[in-house]
Amino acid sequence: MTLFWLAGAALAAVVLGLVLRPLIFRGSKSSVSRPEANLSIYRDQLRELDADLAAGTLAQADYERARREIEARLLEDVALAPEPAPARCGRALVAAIAVAIPAAALGVYLLVGSPGALSLQSEHQMNAQQLEAMVERLAARLRENPDDVEGWKLLGRSYGALGRFPEAVDAYVKAATRAPRDAQILADLADVLAMSRGQRLQGEPEKLVLRALELDPQNLKALALAGTAAFERKDFAAAVRYWQRMLPLVAAGSEDARSIQASIAEAQSFLKPGAASVAALKGSVRLAPELKAKASPDDTVFIFARAAQGPPMPLAVKRAKVRELPLEFALDDSMAMAPGMQLSGFPRVIVGARVSKSGSATPQPGDLQGASPAVANDASSVTVVIDSVVR
Repeated sequence: MTLFWLAGAALAAVVLGLVLRPLIFRGSKSSVSRPEANLSIYRDQLRELDADLAAGTLAQADYERARREIEARLLEDVALAPEPAPARCGRALVAAIAVAIPAAALGVYLLVGSPGALSLQSEHQMNAQQLEAMVERLAARLRENPDDVEGWKLLGRSYGALGRFPEAVDAYVKAATRAPRDAQILADLADVLAMSRGQRLQGEPEKLVLRALELDPQNLKALALAGTAAFERKDFAAAVRYWQRMLPLVAAGSEDARSIQASIAEAQSFLKPGAASVAALKGSVRLAPELKAKASPDDTVFIFARAAQGPPMPLAVKRAKVRELPLEFALDDSMAMAPGMQLSGFPRVIVGARVSKSGSATPQPGDLQGASPAVANDASSVTVVIDSVVR
């Protein structure tokens, strides 16, 4: 049983390397990865358990419980192992795919395998032929139970892991036929269809991606693929927009976020200098009459937009003076404060304005502030009233 999991994880890693080779990577050069080190540790722990069981110092029930705990930790480590950053974010879902493929292999086994047939002998190993056989048993099972949507999804992932993309397409088509409003199925179908066509997303794959985004505008894989499709046809502004929408969906500062930002920067490098990805966000700022006595004409006014849902840092900032109020403003991507954190990447934003007594960008007690409700990032008539005091 022990080496089944280890061999299965190793086989999944090999398959990942073959299937995702065109997508991967600029990565770490360390000689020993964390997953490899953990595999060695878990292997030693399992051997100790086997030895204790054989020596009679460990009861069978305790052995089974301890083994399950070790195997669960092992599978979790394999699934969560960090991936190097992809060279282009169009396949920025490599980390998610890397989780899905081992999960698919495990799922196939749990669905159609025979756990009781696995012995505790250390010689037991998993090979590609056995994995193929399990996948074929799943396919046979689905022919008898064709309405099993989860089964078709699993079969599609499994065929994809094996590089059998035309068969993966067929499996996902069957899943999509039975669940036409499942955005993830459509995104997965688009991916394997593109792989079956020489890794080209133009045409039907891109249509599937856009349909997936209609159903779920925050589907991470669909956003990644939509960006890649735009990049392929040299619509770099569109690629930037799609990939920027991914940023609020991943942990700030994570490897995924850095990968996405690097891809955004790559696409932006092809844009004309100063070109904004979306029309400017426009509106007006005024100071409430009851606060005019608390502001001086030369006080600095910061006008900024931040994501309604996402990181708190400003996406675009404009400076003015109190003497200029009321003021018509326009914010766009050229006013971004950080690479990859731009107004066009966040569909809903909040516009704020603050009178800074010190001139500092950091709010201080005594500053005056106001904010709009959440608006579209290309709204044209936003009104911000500075009507409160920072405490």
